[in-house]
Amino acid sequence: MQKLIAHRPPRIAMTFVLIAVAINVLMPLPVHPALPVAAGITGLLGFTLMIRAWWLFKVAQTAICPTRQSTVLVTHDVFSFSRNPMYLGMLLMLVGIAMAMGGMAFYVAAIAYGVVISRVFCPYEEQKARDEFGESYAAYARRVRRWL
Repeated sequence: MQKLIAHRPPRIAMTFVLIAVAINVLMPLPVHPALPVAAGITGLLGFTLMIRAWWLFKVAQTAICPTRQSTVLVTHDVFSFSRNPMYLGMLLMLVGIAMAMGGMAFYVAAIAYGVVISRVFCPYEEQKARDEFGESYAAYARRVRRWL
């Protein structure tokens, strides 16, 4: 599992979507008809959340890539209600794609992405943040939940 850390989460998300497309073409398992309005709202919300978090990292001039050294602990704005708004945003975008497509493979892709992020990336990044920021991160983690 640690080898996954070398891959960037957006690429992992895209890989899961491509696998879902292939499965959906070979063996479509519709869950519901396309829900374009709900899908659009969910996907747009996810994209906005992800970009806002990315922008806050850029403004703070700290590392966005999970394997690079962070210089600032960003805890305000979208980081005040989720310790992982970029990952949450990507997950919402995958759910939006699933709602748009209506196929089981796309929902499984969203769940798989959530599991990989929650089980591999979040623990890695949380340990890294504890090492880099000590009690400041510990206090933040007590105050703000991982997802919502």
